[in-house]
Amino acid sequence: MRQPPRLLWIRSAIPGPDYLGVVDHLTAFILQVVKNPAEALDRQRAEIADVIFVEFPLAGWEPAGLLEAIQEINPRVPVLIRDPQGTVADAVRLLKLGACHFMSGPLDDSELIEHLEMAAEDCRLRQVAAGRMAAATPWKQLLVGESRPMRDVEQIIQLAGPKRSTVLISGETGTGKEVVARALHLASPRAHLPMVAVNCNALPENLLEAELFGHVKGAFTGALQQRVGRFEQAHNSTLFLDEIGDMPLELQAKLLRVLQERELQRIGSSETIKIDVRIIAATNVDLRERIAQGAFREDLFYRLNVVPVEMPPLRQRAADIPLLVHHFLENVCSAEGAPVKSISRETIDRLLLYPWPGNIRQLQNAVEMAVVLSGDRMDLCPADFPLPAAKARKSFAVEPVHAVVPESGLDFDLAMADFQRSLIEQAIHRSGGNKTLAADLLRMKRTTLLAKLRTLETRGNVISIKSA
Repeated sequence: MRQPPRLLWIRSAIPGPDYLGVVDHLTAFILQVVKNPAEALDRQRAEIADVIFVEFPLAGWEPAGLLEAIQEINPRVPVLIRDPQGTVADAVRLLKLGACHFMSGPLDDSELIEHLEMAAEDCRLRQVAAGRMAAATPWKQLLVGESRPMRDVEQIIQLAGPKRSTVLISGETGTGKEVVARALHLASPRAHLPMVAVNCNALPENLLEAELFGHVKGAFTGALQQRVGRFEQAHNSTLFLDEIGDMPLELQAKLLRVLQERELQRIGSSETIKIDVRIIAATNVDLRERIAQGAFREDLFYRLNVVPVEMPPLRQRAADIPLLVHHFLENVCSAEGAPVKSISRETIDRLLLYPWPGNIRQLQNAVEMAVVLSGDRMDLCPADFPLPAAKARKSFAVEPVHAVVPESGLDFDLAMADFQRSLIEQAIHRSGGNKTLAADLLRMKRTTLLAKLRTLETRGNVISIKSA
């Protein structure tokens, strides 16, 4: 049986008698009425609603600001807005920003009910379509996240996956480079065969060469029988070379020749073997620095870096943390054969502020540890995530500004606006486009940040970094 749609109603007071007909007609919904927009956003992070209805006035919030805050958490949720004092210009602006409907003037019961039901049905149809799309494109099931950096990665996979072009994935340890490699493989015509993976840092040079190219019997001490290498195993499929930056220089030259000629020789053999292999490489080091140090071949770098993919660290896609936490919770609890545990909003807020130096891998381990430490308790709390408190929030010292007033003078307000714009741009960049986290970095309320952004835009000092 299909679950009723979840309606989150944000208004300054509990609906009174004037809404009696509306509330009576909403029995088909799971209804939650929240008076505090900040609490509503917390609920949306913990449990995504199917439809959101927002009624103004709401203290400290404007329609555009709250709509943007909702969309940062879930850009696909239908949002209906009612503002009795709203104008036609307000309606046009909010609809352009992504609201699915705007109401002004006196309450119209039938109009409200009709649009709530339409939004719920639209949400249901999109969920069905998304399920079919995921079934048709299995690679999308590997990726978890709605942030702008992850949407950029998804777009590259969609475009490059079906091609045979070589891909170089770079990023910090634990950012999910192998997951992206598997998604690229599943998005390709080679997906009917398994992807073959090799960690170039896990074996010494002599064994790595045999691992990649294979050997014949008696080729070296210990070669008691012929062995097929990973390149041959990946014929007509994909070979994933992890930690490519740690490959020895001599072996890099042999790898370059294989990539250029699409053929190889097993160790100890003069027979040439043709191969058809799609190469995906990954590195957690800056290969350009390795080239400058003489530790990596420049020609091999350009051969590998045909389609570059930069994996963002988790601190730059913090908006995805709630989705990732729920994803890992489901996986861990399912593996243990236990019901899926819930997690408090306070806990999610704490996880959002932590810098996660170990990225997604660290978050996954933290969730598994929390499930274990919580025992039979079904609700996870901050105590289940023993993260170092000192690292939960970094303090950034501001360097003194040595401004010089020119002989001709300057516009003080414009100079201060430029300085504010620079700080806000840096905060938005550090937070991966999440304005809530950017405001936290600047030690200000989110509404204050939005007000400053509007002021800067009014003055023509537009922020150049787009937000997620």
